[in-house]
Amino acid sequence: MEEETSHAATHLTPDPVAVAEASPLDEEGRARRAARTLALDLTPLRRSREFRLLFAGQAVSFFGSMMTFVAVPWQVFQLTKSSFAVGMLGVAEFAPVFVMVFVGGALADAVDRRRMVRITEALIAALTAVLILNSLLAQPRVWVIYSATVLFAALNALQRPSLDALVPRLVAPEQMPAAMALRSLSGTICMIGGPALGGLLVVSLGPSVTYSIDFATFAASLAALWLMRAVPPPPGAGRPSLRSIAEGLRYARSRPELLGTYLVDINAMFFGMPMALFPAIAATFGGASVGLLYAAPAFGAMCVTLTSGWARRVNRHGLCVALAAATWGLAIVGFGFAPTLWLALLCLALAGASDMVSGLFRSIIWNQTIPDHLRGRLAGIEMVSYTTGPLLGNAEAGIVAGLFGVRASVVSGGALCVAGTALLSLLLPELLRYDGRAGLARKRAEEAARLAALGE
Repeated sequence: MEEETSHAATHLTPDPVAVAEASPLDEEGRARRAARTLALDLTPLRRSREFRLLFAGQAVSFFGSMMTFVAVPWQVFQLTKSSFAVGMLGVAEFAPVFVMVFVGGALADAVDRRRMVRITEALIAALTAVLILNSLLAQPRVWVIYSATVLFAALNALQRPSLDALVPRLVAPEQMPAAMALRSLSGTICMIGGPALGGLLVVSLGPSVTYSIDFATFAASLAALWLMRAVPPPPGAGRPSLRSIAEGLRYARSRPELLGTYLVDINAMFFGMPMALFPAIAATFGGASVGLLYAAPAFGAMCVTLTSGWARRVNRHGLCVALAAATWGLAIVGFGFAPTLWLALLCLALAGASDMVSGLFRSIIWNQTIPDHLRGRLAGIEMVSYTTGPLLGNAEAGIVAGLFGVRASVVSGGALCVAGTALLSLLLPELLRYDGRAGLARKRAEEAARLAALGE
């Protein structure tokens, strides 16, 4: 997209008289242009019916899921009184994610992606019903919660590659930054409202009510997926196999800037992810503050997405990812030292804003530059990167907190995040040098060469 330019200047320095007598209309025009530069781009919603359906259905469903996201660790903490037990939820999720995500990625490149999302969405809704029934017992079983967590992780790993790979088929490549910002905005609104409402409901009315609302939200996502048109696999797609998975891994390894996005995020989330400690930290600020702690990072992320119009003018995507990851770590250090609730929430909001900048540019790199016939498998690898860090990071936070205390766990994790980001930037300079224009041109050339080979 070409940048808007101001009127050509007749002098290298402005005319003092002309500046003094500038028309209010000119000032208003500049203000409008500046606002358009920052404003969220709604073009994908206007132009694509399929994207609108996917966007709306997933937004409602994700809101309910974020309520459960708070209710599950809260219920485990109430039943066990152990931050370690909460952290182990992440360990329970790790193995099924790591295994099933590669299966999900291979399937996303070989079958109808919409159908994959629809089937897995229905199964996730059924698992939510299991949580409801367990929470209604006189003595809810912790093992049931852990078992449901494992199955949730497995189904999410099957679903997410198809869900992520759907978007590049629904919008044009040049609209990808706007589509990623819209998805991020939807997600951050859900991550603010869902945890805040979920924390309030689970404390006041109990987990069964919270899980029941989540279960009801799946109706919206399933209806939207039913109305969407089929999304068949790319031309020449092969059957899912170990060989096809290996092809995706080889492609990822061939692009150092992709490896950089994966490793920087894993590092940031492994060392700087304190969410397993939120129930314990909330006890010092008041039990109901647990929802606010979970919601604060999403509030910061929303502030970024609402002003994300600037992102379409940035091409050094990798540099932005590295700087944002380091800022996340610094904000987590501040959170660890925060003596009051409002300061803790401010630091978490800054961390969330930084994470959103990183996530936005990682998504642009992935969705603009990876050929469509590999998009599902690479989406699987991406999911490993952005889920491995938080899952193991919560376990790491719980273990360190058990050994050295909650504050030591938070502060040391943030500091190690900054140090790790600096080291990875030195080891992978291609990430810092990456230019989005060159990446998009390479993708178009790769897809054209593949289509030519299939036509022979």
